[in-house]
This record gives sequence, structure tokens and C-alpha cells, in this order.
Amino acid sequence: MNAPATPMLEFKNHDLAPQPKTPGVRYEKRPARKPDGSVAPGLFNAWITLDNPAQYNSYTTDMVKAVILAFKAASNARDVNCIVFTGAGDKAFCTGGNTKEYAEYYAGQPQEYRQYMRLFNDMVSTILAADKPVICRVNGMRIGGGQEIGMACDFTVAQDLAKFGQAGPKHGSAPIGGATDFLPVIVGAERAMAACVLCEPFSAHKAYQMGMITDVVPALKVDGKFVANPLVETQRMVDDYGRNAFGEFKGGDAAKEGKALLARGEVDLSLLDAKVEELCAKILMTFPECTLKTIEELRKPKLAAWNANKEDARDWLALNMMTEARSGFTAFNEGPKDDREVDFVLLRQKLAAGQSWVGALHDEIQPKGKK
Repeated sequence: MNAPATPMLEFKNHDLAPQPKTPGVRYEKRPARKPDGSVAPGLFNAWITLDNPAQYNSYTTDMVKAVILAFKAASNARDVNCIVFTGAGDKAFCTGGNTKEYAEYYAGQPQEYRQYMRLFNDMVSTILAADKPVICRVNGMRIGGGQEIGMACDFTVAQDLAKFGQAGPKHGSAPIGGATDFLPVIVGAERAMAACVLCEPFSAHKAYQMGMITDVVPALKVDGKFVANPLVETQRMVDDYGRNAFGEFKGGDAAKEGKALLARGEVDLSLLDAKVEELCAKILMTFPECTLKTIEELRKPKLAAWNANKEDARDWLALNMMTEARSGFTAFNEGPKDDREVDFVLLRQKLAAGQSWVGALHDEIQPKGKK
């Protein structure tokens, strides 16, 4: 006698809300592949793409809400292996919050920005609580808040023309949306201090050397062949691509030659996509619950720091919209392309002389040119 068939479970829907069709965020399920490249029928990797390339994939309020729901949907999808979080195009993964929206709506409105920061906090927390491994596919710049949501992910694979870094103290904020929590855990206190305070962008190769990212691949194709980022110094690293690492040229003939080579080539992200697929395939070949438990345990240092500080950070960031954030975001939004920072020396001089923020100080320190 044949044994009776095991009845199939009638699934419940655990989503909080339907996935919205929000301009600026794309959610799609792509077929999962085995290590040999063949498709695993019925299994997928969920791709969440920030689709605002005209503004370097900076996230608006509506985009933040859509990202939260996308991660919720991917977490609950029983047929999803991994979540890939990326940006459209080849210029930027994400450069943080939408500065135009910040300057034109939130500047001077601390109550409104407090509500926005609740959404931002929920976005970071949702990434850190995802029930699937999260891979950040860095297709271009990962700066400011983009760096923070990127570091909330479990893995990072980058193309080697990408830049990483923070922007807060240069543009009227503090990198307390995750950077001050995650960077000391990932790279140590000293390097975190330099990255967060000085706001000097660094290469994907340096990010790899610092232990910030899982892997880095070439993206520049010259005469049909991939070459490592020509603006990075030539200290050889032994890997599949013979990439160069650890610093950027500061000037001279080498920098000129590198820029000329960069101008001759074209950006091709096929190696990046292949490396992301390779990582997804490796994860596919593991027990799903054992993998998730491992990831949850490894997230705990980031989660502990994040949960200890996120509410205080939200309060401070809201109030800061009345002073330095208002001035910094206005300068970035309204200043000319080559001058988007306030006059820091003048600001310090006027504060030292006792001038109040209530009055003309905001206008006096703005860039003098116009867009």
C-alpha cells in the first residue's frame, strides 16, 4: 500500500502591506542559480534597487518607505534565497538622503525631520533584521547615508571604481545613522574616527583592505580587457584579477596617465554581477535556517551598538535641522557645483565672537556663487 500523501501547507500572508510601486525603488525576484550556473527551479534572489540615478540614488521619504516594505516582502518570501541591495546605473549605489528634499522641506523643521528619521531608523533596522542574507552590490559611490545602509548589510561586493565614505561634518550632520555604530565594529576605532570626522572618500580597494567589504572586482574595460582602477597605487594583491590596492595617486604623471586610461575605457559591471551571483550560489548550497542563525549571531555587535544609540541620534539630528544641518544642506542644494560647503572658518569666527544662529548667520556663511 502506498503511504498517504503529506498534505501541503496552506500558507498565511505575513506581509504588513502590499509592495508599493514607488518611483525610485524596484523590487524583483530573479532566478537563483547553482554554482554551475544552472537555474534552481522555483527559487529566487530578491533584488531591491534604488532607482534615482539622476540624484545618485539618494533616497527620498517615499523611497525609504518602499525599501522597508521591499525588505519585509523579501524576508517573508519562502522562495527567496538572498536579498541583493543595489543602485541603478554605474555612478552610485547611494549617496544618502535626498539633499534637495532635506534643504527644501526638512531644513528648519525639526518635528518633520524627527518623523523622517523614524522611517530611516526603521529602514536600517529592517535590513539588520532581514530573514535572508543581505548582499550590498556596490555599483558606484557608497557615501553618507548610503554607506550606513550599506554597512547594515551582511556582505558587500563592489566594483573597484566605487568610492566609500562619510559626509556628515562637511555638510551639516553627524554620521549617526549607523556609521558611528558600525564602523568601529568593522574597522576599529582609529580608522572609524578618520572616516567619520574627516569625510575623505576612499577607494573600494582600501575598503577591502580595511575589512569593510567581502570582495572587489574590476569594472573598467579598456580595449576589450578589464583593468584595475588606474587611479589606485600599484601594490599588487594576489587574487583572481591581480588587482592593485591600498591608496590613491595624489598627483604627478601617474595620476595623469591613470585619468587618461579612465577616459579611454568604459564601465562594464558584468564581473560585479558574476561575483554577486557566485556569492548567492554559495549561500544557496547551505542549510537555510543554520545560515540565518549564523548571520543573526554575527549581526549582534552591529545591532547592539545601533539599538543603544538610534533614538538619541534621532533626537539630535532633528534638533540639528535648526542650525548646522539647515545651513549645510542649503549650501549643498543651492551652491555652485564646485562650491557646496559653507564658509567653515567664517562660521567658527562668528560663533567665537558670540553671534547667534538666530539671525543672519545662516545666510552669511553660504557659498557666494550660484548654480
